[in-house]
Amino acid sequence: MTEFERISERGGVLGAMETGYQRGRIQDESMLYEHRKHEATMPIVGVNTFRKPTADTEPKTVELARGTEAEKQSQLDRLADFHTRHRDQAEAALQRLRDAALAGDNVFAALMGAAQLCSLGQITDAFFEVGGQYRRNV
Repeated sequence: MTEFERISERGGVLGAMETGYQRGRIQDESMLYEHRKHEATMPIVGVNTFRKPTADTEPKTVELARGTEAEKQSQLDRLADFHTRHRDQAEAALQRLRDAALAGDNVFAALMGAAQLCSLGQITDAFFEVGGQYRRNV
């Protein structure tokens, strides 16, 4: 009931959403959960209690697979070639994507069209231009 009263004090669900109240509460609860889990004050079977007795206490190290400098340059060259081949059509596809997002339309069709002519970076930048970039409240 206390939580419902807090939401009501903020103007109901919509008022609380405008101020980011629910998101903040979820973040706080998530942080509290993680702290309790790591400190073992909240027992979770198999994670921090009743673990398999033969389990290694030391985490296994995994060797990361890294691309060579030649592989990196090859990928960059292919990306530049892709941009060059689709230079004339890419901007129109990105504009259709921006327009759909701004109009509140379903962007799926525009996204599929853009994915054939634009790189992930170009599509992401187009979405950032019209919608902004998510920043977590801390």
